[in-house]
Amino acid sequence: MADQDDDWLGVRQPERETLLGFRDWYEQVVVNKVEDLTLEQASTVMTPSGMSPLGVVKHLASAEAGWYRDTFAGEPDFTEVSNDESFVVNDGDTIESVTAEYREECARSKAIIEAAGSLDDLSAREAEIRGHTSLRWILIHMLEETARHAGHLDLMREQLDGRTGD
Repeated sequence: MADQDDDWLGVRQPERETLLGFRDWYEQVVVNKVEDLTLEQASTVMTPSGMSPLGVVKHLASAEAGWYRDTFAGEPDFTEVSNDESFVVNDGDTIESVTAEYREECARSKAIIEAAGSLDDLSAREAEIRGHTSLRWILIHMLEETARHAGHLDLMREQLDGRTGD
């Protein structure tokens, strides 16, 4: 039987804590998938659309910033990159620099989530097509986005070195 103090995914927690538990879990899964690869492995393009493991992590950092800092919080001077550009691994990128950027964006996002009064709060800026979106919608969308890309990373990692698991 599970110990109630070991409720790391929020099984018996309120909604916000449950969603944050899954968010934290998937953040770590994403990092685990690239952290002990070589830069060559992590930068290997593995799909016809041009995705590499490290590019996926860069994309997720960009998505975190775009949804939480730009759309929800309305931070000034935010520079958005296109979806296609967000997957590009640039000269000078390293596994350490990209995972640090991803963790930094996740920490900023978590602070924004925790500071919000309610998951029903609406975004400061309108999202293209969707208009003003609730924090709940953004949080669930980003869980879906991160989990979907974690699945891509699972398959890429298995192809690179046979490693499976979280």
